[in-house]
Amino acid sequence: MKSLRRKELVLATDLDGTFLGGSEDERAALYAFIKANRDRMGLIFVTGRDVDFIRYITTSENVPAPDLIIGDVGTTIVSGIDYEPFAPVDSWIEDRWPGPSAAEAALADCDHLKKQEVFGGRRVSYFYCDETAARQIARDVEECGYDVLMSAGVFFDVLPRGIQKGPTLMKAIDALEIDPAKVLVAGDTLNDLSLFKTGLDGVAVGNSEPLLLQALSGLDTVYYPTGEGAAGVLDAIHRKFNARNAKETSSDRYEKI
Repeated sequence: MKSLRRKELVLATDLDGTFLGGSEDERAALYAFIKANRDRMGLIFVTGRDVDFIRYITTSENVPAPDLIIGDVGTTIVSGIDYEPFAPVDSWIEDRWPGPSAAEAALADCDHLKKQEVFGGRRVSYFYCDETAARQIARDVEECGYDVLMSAGVFFDVLPRGIQKGPTLMKAIDALEIDPAKVLVAGDTLNDLSLFKTGLDGVAVGNSEPLLLQALSGLDTVYYPTGEGAAGVLDAIHRKFNARNAKETSSDRYEKI
């Protein structure tokens, strides 16, 4: 993972709807480009999915394996090579997790919430069907020392205070000594908002949910391609590489003058 600091570009991307979105041909084009440019490009998955899902798609499908995995909405971080916890950031997350008991007790009698059968990391995850009621109970849960993240009109995640995709990614960037200017974040739903709020260059792919687009209003670091999923990500990668090359060419010209 230390080699990430030497890459020209590091893509930190959500999976569903983003890296895994778009048509089969669009996904194939993105994955082929990444594989062909792995010597100069790093890959971080930043997802609500668990590690087992990522292990599956990178071994049974044509999905390139990441250098680093930030899973479970930022509450898990492991190497993409051996799936071992990335200790410098993992310990920070652990210190912020009060355990699930208080959250589960507060949500036990909420008929409008259904606990997800499978989830990992230091979180408790539900599906919600009544947004008004969910937002009310979210305030009660937050008073117990947690953060609540609602996204895609259905997901209700109870997280450690201050932990989401964006903060965990920034901790990893710092620990790995990656130049933030080289990082490109990508997403499509509200649980990706914290990625864009880091101030890193970002791409909100063409199929991004309206609530995310509304929340991103005014952020000049975000690119909005028309392409959906993988097509939008590849468009943004080319755009960032081209901008970097133009900057280097301009710098060389200035030095010669």
